[in-house]
Amino acid sequence: MTTSNPPVVLCFSGADPTGGAGIQADIETMCSHGCIAASVITVATVQDTVNVHSFSPMPSDLIIEQARAVLEDMPIAAIKIGVVGSAEVAMAIYSIITDYPEIPVIYDPVLSTEKNAALSTEDVVETVRTLLLPVTKILTPNIHEVHALAPGSDTPAAAAMGLLETDVEYILLTGTHGKTPDVVHTLFSNNRELETFHNERLPHKYHGSGCTLAASIAAQIALGQEVLGAVRKALDYTHKTLVHANRIGMGQYHPNRFFWDKN
Repeated sequence: MTTSNPPVVLCFSGADPTGGAGIQADIETMCSHGCIAASVITVATVQDTVNVHSFSPMPSDLIIEQARAVLEDMPIAAIKIGVVGSAEVAMAIYSIITDYPEIPVIYDPVLSTEKNAALSTEDVVETVRTLLLPVTKILTPNIHEVHALAPGSDTPAAAAMGLLETDVEYILLTGTHGKTPDVVHTLFSNNRELETFHNERLPHKYHGSGCTLAASIAAQIALGQEVLGAVRKALDYTHKTLVHANRIGMGQYHPNRFFWDKN
């Protein structure tokens, strides 16, 4: 009997010392889906469950060397990007992606925190918009991030439609920060709204929910799901991690990404 290897997802993300978000969220989510997270850290952070206090981007040449070592050794089924932290890091990731155009890219454009601590600058946003978005298959911005990437738009939906012109293939606009009674997520592609998804609005704030969602989508794509199915399954998984979340520190709750393990 032969056993197939688990899919490998190359994750470019920041390091979160609380374990709630960033590369730690990616690793837990990939493991939960039966995938392997090949991890390249983009940014080192000083943070707790309340806020990010400071961050330091990794050297871009080190990021390139790490990623190329993995890509030349392992079969990568998808690439997941989180916070990039600097224009140099964004350019480094772009230089990798363009050499592997057949690998689907799932990008969570982390530009700030829940408390509005900036994780980017204007040059980072511009570099992301001009380089990374055109090579992204699925973008997962919240309403603040979509407006940062498409300034001047009247509504989050208009901003998402505008970003489709950058050649990003799909945009999942997340509704956690909206004012609706339930959480409404909207998937855009082909210059139109494809589908909306509704989740119960939960009472707490969560540390790493966006990372979990993007990583879950990347895992589902790596497992062979088509986009709509991957988004639907990832939203369901992420919501369950929040329903079972734990308040470990003094701030936001940690998603329980192993809620399914009763032991």
